[in-house]
Amino acid sequence: MNISIEIAKRNLKIFFRDRAAVFFSLLSLFIIISLYALFLGDIIVSEVKEIVGDKARFLMDSWIMAGTLAVTSITTTLGAFGILVNDKTKKIALDFKVAPIKRSQITAGYIISSWLIGVIMSVVALVFAELYIVVYGGELLSLVQLAKLLGVMLVSVLSSTAMMLFVVSFFDSNNAFASASTVIGTLIGFLTGIYVPMGSLPATVQTVIKLFPPSHAGVLYRQIMMAQPFAMSSAPTEVVEQIKDVFGVTYKMGNKVLSPIISIVILLVSGFIFFLLALLKIAGKGKHNAKV
Repeated sequence: MNISIEIAKRNLKIFFRDRAAVFFSLLSLFIIISLYALFLGDIIVSEVKEIVGDKARFLMDSWIMAGTLAVTSITTTLGAFGILVNDKTKKIALDFKVAPIKRSQITAGYIISSWLIGVIMSVVALVFAELYIVVYGGELLSLVQLAKLLGVMLVSVLSSTAMMLFVVSFFDSNNAFASASTVIGTLIGFLTGIYVPMGSLPATVQTVIKLFPPSHAGVLYRQIMMAQPFAMSSAPTEVVEQIKDVFGVTYKMGNKVLSPIISIVILLVSGFIFFLLALLKIAGKGKHNAKV
């Protein structure tokens, strides 16, 4: 484990020393906030204001910022695994293999560093989100809400780390990794239900989003961050429930609303499955390379 920790420390230093890597891992966050602030925000707020009253801005700012946290867990862990791909490209990974280090320790080092980077950058994104909400007239999360959100963040980043490890296990070149990062960065906003409210999408697309594990992190973030503006709004209970359904604050399977526990279980189970698939893929590559 000490070797894994040392590898993780080395990866953390490499990542945070590269300002471009840090910036691009948060690029999707900046793009989403910019699109919302410049184009989408006023339109959505004006539509919702007729229903919930003066707290519409607070409510919708909390909605979009919760979505950005779900996106950040994906983009930052993916960016962190860029170190793994770069090590393969520069043959640094071969140096690890000839050293008296177990392959499992090497892999664990990359996993730990990517998870830590994801958590750190998600906290940074949360600070940006809270500042944005306050600047536009909203209120900060309470300590209890903040504790819940940080707990969800740890699980969300862990699940995203597993998924991105599986994705990265298919790439051995920086060009392939960069192309995949671009595609994922483009699609992730749609797959987490940020750019367009869930209720505006066809039923088939809604089902696809609900089957995408990181979107459940978005649901959990929204339930925590939007609880206060919902409580402060003057909208009737049935209207609030309708808004929750339309904006993906709650997910339904049939007529049943999924509880937060189910979303957490989905994140944990999917994370375990992706970790297992990634490790099997990496082990298979190791055997193939050994034969060659």
